[in-house]
Amino acid sequence: MLGTIVNSAAIAIGSILGVLLNKGIKEEYRNTIMDGIALTVILIGIMGALNNDNLILMIISIELGSIIGEALEIEKKLDNLGASLENRFGKGDSNFSKGFVTASLVFCVGAMAIVGSLESGLQGNHSTLFAKSIIDGITSVIFASTLGIGVGFSSFAVLLYQGTITLLASSIKYLLTPEAINEMSSVGGLLIAAVGINILGIKKINVGNMLPAIFIPLIFFTLKGFLGF
Repeated sequence: MLGTIVNSAAIAIGSILGVLLNKGIKEEYRNTIMDGIALTVILIGIMGALNNDNLILMIISIELGSIIGEALEIEKKLDNLGASLENRFGKGDSNFSKGFVTASLVFCVGAMAIVGSLESGLQGNHSTLFAKSIIDGITSVIFASTLGIGVGFSSFAVLLYQGTITLLASSIKYLLTPEAINEMSSVGGLLIAAVGINILGIKKINVGNMLPAIFIPLIFFTLKGFLGF
């Protein structure tokens, strides 16, 4: 869990610094900075998605995962959680919920979150999560400088998500083939690109409802190995 704890702490500290910097940044600068962040997020997502080796599986994962997510209303529950935190801690910050949801998705659905957590749980190797901590820490400074302290609360989402993967890694390691991990990471990359599109305001994509898509490749390769096809 050490890597995940460090990662969460980096996000929290970065967010505090970002909020402090916010007071000295003019509105037009914040808007331009956010556009730059969005473009970078889209690029990171596309680069991750391009590692895909099975386009059909990715399409099926996105569509099936979206159906599951819509049924579970994951996006609505994330928004409600953000709104609840906003009412309790936001103190009139209209961007609180947006900052929490956006940062949680960016920090949780990437390849480094999945692979790093697995390495931490299976091998006790925290190097990937330490590297992610540096990246997330810097990103949280920029996010929080424009979206506010809601970004800092995404550290709890990271702690829960990555911590769960780390703790479960040893019990499901026989399912985590290189092919499965690669396809899971690719789907995650596509979702990160969608988050970037949301930040730009081009179109509202319910990325939260697509989160189950990340785990469809794991189910596919598990069934493939079990059935021998």
